[in-house]
Amino acid sequence: MKKKLEIIYEDEYLLAVNKPADLLTIPDRFRKDIPNLFDMLIQDRESLYTVHRLDKNTSGGILFAKDKETHALLNKMFMDRIPEKYYIAVVDGVFREKEGEINQPLSESTTTRGKMLVHPRGKESRTAYQVIEEFGSFSYVQLRIFSGRLHQIRVHLSHTGHPLIVDHLYGRREAFFLSEIKRKKFNLKKGEDERPLIARQPLHSRRLILPHPQTNESLELVFPIPKDINAVLKQFRKVLKKSHVTLQE
Repeated sequence: MKKKLEIIYEDEYLLAVNKPADLLTIPDRFRKDIPNLFDMLIQDRESLYTVHRLDKNTSGGILFAKDKETHALLNKMFMDRIPEKYYIAVVDGVFREKEGEINQPLSESTTTRGKMLVHPRGKESRTAYQVIEEFGSFSYVQLRIFSGRLHQIRVHLSHTGHPLIVDHLYGRREAFFLSEIKRKKFNLKKGEDERPLIARQPLHSRRLILPHPQTNESLELVFPIPKDINAVLKQFRKVLKKSHVTLQE
């Protein structure tokens, strides 16, 4: 796993990494033996400080500070919502409006630990979306979050009726299979079991735009889309008729 880590940017103050899916950002509180991004990176560095996190099964951009002063500056930036945070996702359904904003307060469920829900007593949460491409009854979208609540994008998308095509908590499937879109044209060899096209939430932190905390230089960090999401998009483009394009991602 260590050799596969993709460093997008590094200087004496900052480190930006394209986190793979199925990897924790920081050590688990109870199981220190579970692989995580922080432990893998700190081995080759004197110090490292966590600024923000991604869900285990969300891939993409993670930013770390390399000293206490930079850490404090970045924390203030994130608290003040200065960084622009953009994601891409593959979701169910076609949006009536091709771009818009989801402004719904989020609160933790009182019945299911670790699950969030839209609730009037929750914390203010804003997510902007823009359709990149449409494929039949699926959409490829760009999202920008203006707040950083737990599971924010996943809950907001589900609330609008457009959950991620794979999401065990907020969606309709635990895996997505090619047979769902190929239907009668899909064939397996005798005795062969179909493998999922993707078995994790197709959500990726694509871009971070922010001023460098020490030099004030404008940084635009772009994190390449992983193979599994690209594989889904490739099949959609091949099998399903593309009906709409509003944005070149």
